Amino acid sequence: MKVGFIGLGIMGRPMALNLLKGGFDLTVWARRAESMAPLLEAGAKGAASAAEVAAACDVVFSMVADAADVEQVALGAGGVAEGARPGLIHVDMSTIAPSAAQSIAARLAERGVVMLDAPVSGGEVGAINGGLTIMVGGDGAAFETVRPLFACMGKAATLIGASGAGQVAKACNQILTGVGVLAVAEAFNFARKSGVDAGKVREALLGGFAYSRILENHGQRMLDRNFKPGFKAWMHQKDMNIVMQEAHRLGLMLPSSAATAQLFNAMVGSGMGEDDSVAALKLLESLSGE
Repeated sequence: MKVGFIGLGIMGRPMALNLLKGGFDLTVWARRAESMAPLLEAGAKGAASAAEVAAACDVVFSMVADAADVEQVALGAGGVAEGARPGLIHVDMSTIAPSAAQSIAARLAERGVVMLDAPVSGGEVGAINGGLTIMVGGDGAAFETVRPLFACMGKAATLIGASGAGQVAKACNQILTGVGVLAVAEAFNFARKSGVDAGKVREALLGGFAYSRILENHGQRMLDRNFKPGFKAWMHQKDMNIVMQEAHRLGLMLPSSAATAQLFNAMVGSGMGEDDSVAALKLLESLSGE
């Protein structure tokens, strides 16, 4: 298969590099030429547009910021649909609303392009080490075609259901991770304000029912005051906004999600949007008078 990759940011660049390491013929495009440079140096071919990528490839991945960017890449001037041959598979790995994924997939289908929505979990570290969890919605045959490519980027790829189902799974993931980050930050802030070593609290809790990967990994980052972004707070804000918009559309009460969405709103409003989401601890400390 000839493979294309569009969007070479914090996540897209290492994901694309892992496809190269897997031995696939890769063509890339990004809006910023400097983002393409590491891929070109590693042996990828460069293209002048998303359409040019599509014209050269059998499968095209995209990893961009939001639904507007996905729509532009897929259907806009110079987009994938413009250069695609019938039967091209477009795999969007961005995090967008399920309804947006379904709409874009339907319009691509009219142009002979099959779309999979395949958002990921695992952050920058998972993108670098090929350990992402990939949640997929769309056609089963297309999923099987792309499975060897997913294997280069992730430890697990699961076909959840029809178009949009991957994005539903990602929204569920963001509820659990967002609420989890807030819970750990609240627990550590409570411990410190009580005069107790938060590190010792974490050590004790890891041995009981309170154990979670968030407590283990993100909790350690909070203790180390390591707020360097692997997943920026503004990105988690965007994802929780998707959750709340979908909840409103469906008439769902999601109280923990709503509180978490407000936390990330406050982080962005306080100038912490470029910090990792684990900097939620800093916000809580500030509100507690520290």
